[in-house]
Amino acid sequence: MSPPLADPLVSVRDISVRFGGIVALDRVSFAIDRGALLGLIGPNGAGKTTLFNCFNRLYTPHQGDILFEGQSILALPPHRMAEIGIGRTFQSLALFRTMSVLDNVRVGCHALGASDFLSNALKLPWTRREERRVADVAWELIDFLDLGQVAMRQVSDLPFGAQKRVELARALAARPKLLLLDEPAGGLNHSEVEQLGNLIRRISDERQITILLVEHHMNLVMSICDKVVALDFGRKIAEGTPAEVQRNDDVILAYLGTSRK
Repeated sequence: MSPPLADPLVSVRDISVRFGGIVALDRVSFAIDRGALLGLIGPNGAGKTTLFNCFNRLYTPHQGDILFEGQSILALPPHRMAEIGIGRTFQSLALFRTMSVLDNVRVGCHALGASDFLSNALKLPWTRREERRVADVAWELIDFLDLGQVAMRQVSDLPFGAQKRVELARALAARPKLLLLDEPAGGLNHSEVEQLGNLIRRISDERQITILLVEHHMNLVMSICDKVVALDFGRKIAEGTPAEVQRNDDVILAYLGTSRK
């Protein structure tokens, strides 16, 4: 007798979002298993960013629910997302550009800490232990993402590809169970996209972090994802392995304007 299947980490259930008379998402449902790397694709205007913003709690769906570890997140405010284990990167880099790489990554550790202003001002012994723990986490991630040689440099002085890795390090610093990656390949050249894909796959495999990847770069999605969900005009049109989605007539029609004969 085979063991029972574990519940998915994330369940998106019949999510619908409207902006006036525009339907941005129309009863979208899918699940993400623990440790899986799921790609969310679709043409511009398909609803990918809207769905991401539901995860971030920037939008509240008109219908449906999003369950994380079996509990709805829709009643929670945006600042609770890191606390419950949901981290993200941004399509446009949101780094502190005048701060060092190390300090940017340390900022990402804030969700791990329990110190407050008064405790820090009094330099209580437990706050020093916490500072050492935060530093250890930050340096481990800097080494993991090959940023050691630039750790003390100001972020604005770094090449764009390195800044992308800094943002990944900062997102990982909060020890997320679910990592949302919003167009991480944007602005990268072919070689950098390949390196990024290898890195995302390493994060998934070695750190057992569940990843939801929104990305226009189809080769990246199809080469690293375990499963792909395709949206078009707010509706889910396909779900399956990369090979299955690539062969789907509705996906071909959405991207190419013609289906297979």
